[in-house]
This record gives sequence, C-alpha cells and structure tokens, in this order.
Amino acid sequence: MGPLHGLRVIELASIGPGPMCAMLLADLGADVVRIDRTEASGLGVAMAPRHDVNARSRRSVQLDLKQPAGRDAALHLIAGADVLIEGWRPGVAERLGLGPAACLARNAGLVYGRMTGFGQTGPLAQAAGHDLNYIALTGALHAIGPAGGKPVPPLNLVGDYGGGALYLAFGVMAALYERQRSGRGQVVDAAMVDGAASLMSIFYGLQAGGSWDAPRGENLLDGGAPFYDTYATSDGRHVALAALEPKFFAELATRIGLDARFVQRQYDRRLWPEMRSAITAVIATRSRDDWCAALEGSDACFAPVLSMDEAPQHRHAREREAFVTLDGVVQPGPAPRFDRSRPAPPRSAPTPGQHTDAVLAEAGFDAAAITALRAAGAAK
Repeated sequence: MGPLHGLRVIELASIGPGPMCAMLLADLGADVVRIDRTEASGLGVAMAPRHDVNARSRRSVQLDLKQPAGRDAALHLIAGADVLIEGWRPGVAERLGLGPAACLARNAGLVYGRMTGFGQTGPLAQAAGHDLNYIALTGALHAIGPAGGKPVPPLNLVGDYGGGALYLAFGVMAALYERQRSGRGQVVDAAMVDGAASLMSIFYGLQAGGSWDAPRGENLLDGGAPFYDTYATSDGRHVALAALEPKFFAELATRIGLDARFVQRQYDRRLWPEMRSAITAVIATRSRDDWCAALEGSDACFAPVLSMDEAPQHRHAREREAFVTLDGVVQPGPAPRFDRSRPAPPRSAPTPGQHTDAVLAEAGFDAAAITALRAAGAAK
C-alpha cells in the first residue's frame, strides 16, 4: 500500500509546489484530502481534472472557509490529520482562523507545512512572486543561460518544484520523524528562495574554490565545457554529451573519432573552442538515431535529447515503467521505488467536492450535519 500508508494529510488548495508536495505524499500511499474552495478561486490555468497531474491520488472536499461553519468543519478534519499543507501568502491562514496556533490547539501532534516564495518572515515575505523571482534572488537564474546571452528560465523546476515541493516534503517527513521522539507537531516554514539557494550549494563551493569563476555559459556545468553540452545532429535533432571524467571523455573521443590531443588536454580551456568546433562537426554528420545506435548504453555519457512525446516511449522508460497513463493522459509515475512497500497505482485528480459527503462522514459528521453545511453554503 505504499510506505506512507496510514498517513493522513489535509491539503488547503493552492497552486504550484503545494499540490506537487501533496502528490508526492499521495503517490507513496498517504491519504490526502484537499480542501477546495466553494467559489471560483483563480488558482491557475483551468484544466480538466484528468489533466491536473499534480492533483492526482487524493480526495476533495469543498468548504467555504470564510464561513464559521466551513472553518469549523476544516478544523474538525485537521484534528484527525498528521500533516497540513498550506501554500498561501503569510497571514492568510491566520485571518481565516486556520493558522498554526488554531490548528495545533486542536491537534498538538500536527505537522503544519507552510509553502511560500519568500518565507514567513523577512522584508519580502508579503510580496507577490513566482518561481522566476525566487530563483533570481539565489544566484541560480544568473548562472543559467548561454555565453554572452541573458539568463534563461529553467521552466519552473528550480523554485516551485526543486526548491519548493521537494523541500517541503523533506521538511514534513523530518518533522514527522522528530514527532516520534517528542510527541509534538511543529511548523515547517518552506520557502522557495531557501530551497533554491540550498540547491546551489555546490556552486557556491566551486566559486569559493576558484573553479566557477567564468561568466555565465563558460563554466564546467553550464554549457561552457564542450564535453558537457548539447549538439545538433544531421536531422535537426539534438544529443547531450556529458563526458566530464577523463576516462569517459576518452571513451567518447574514441567512439566518435576525436583527435587524441583533445583527450590529453581535456581541461585546457585554451583548447575548448577548437574542441567544440570538432565535436560540432562530427555530431552533425549523423542523425540522432544513428548516434543512439553508436553511443547509447556506453560509457561515453551520451543521451538523445527527447521531447515530452518521445520520453515515455524510450526503451529505458518503458522497461522501468517510468510513465503511467491515467484516463488517457500520459504522465510520470510515482518516484522513488521501494522493494517492499509498493504503492498502489496513482488515481486521476478528483473534481472539486467529489468526496465531500464521504470524507465528512468519516470524520464523524452525520447526514443532518452535512445537509446543514450544504444548505448554509459552507460545503458543496
């Protein structure tokens, strides 16, 4: 049933990293109940539930949290939960009567996970922003992009999901582990600026040691090194070469026919422009599939650059069942893998309020109480 089977999570509906964190927990077996708003929320791009991959594998209750009855119903659900995930601007939950003080008063063992861009404190805590703003403050955005060009947005992977959802999930699990000793819950303040900065740790170390001192796009891991970059093939597609270590670069050079002097002077930056030209010319002589046949699976550190349509069809992804199809939508499957506690297959996202009656009934509300909540507009 998954390693998190039996873990009860309440998710206050939000956008971006909050839902993904809840998805990660649900994928591994947690019972996640999302409290959706009863009115149109403007929480992002409208999509059918089956397309809302980050919202999969949980149940949905619709409550009007601005009404005392709706707030009290939410607190009742929270009282029986292990974890609460909240992704609103600092102070919003408190104004609704659902802040940490109110929730922990009802449930002293609750792990209250808070997801924000700038954190709960600091001069920017109340400022609006999105992934690009958060990673801009950490040095990450400045470091990504071509030589001589402007910084390039790396999708919203670094702030929202790497620095946000994953760090919130890690913080929640750490707090749950600590709860085993203390018996007490606590607040997890997960800020995307903090998480994205943490992801940059190695680069700050490289910079301090003098190994990351060139402009953007001219360093070892940002496309500056010709043996760590992408190249166009004869059919207009691309391949990725990442032969950082000398033994792997020697393998690559042998297989594609590079001059031996490039191997002997792999890290001589003075030779990099000529090396790049040579690799560019060689890779352009054959199609991407031809290079796959010649290099894939070897120690040349090679991979084809696949589109999102192609990636699920790759033989490695298919063998590992890395992608699943739910209601006709191809999407990444749960990760990571476990040899014993294997979770059930994920389920498509619910429609808002799909499980209101069932969840409230499980929490102890009788039919009359549920009917009264609906009649008052506090639940849908």
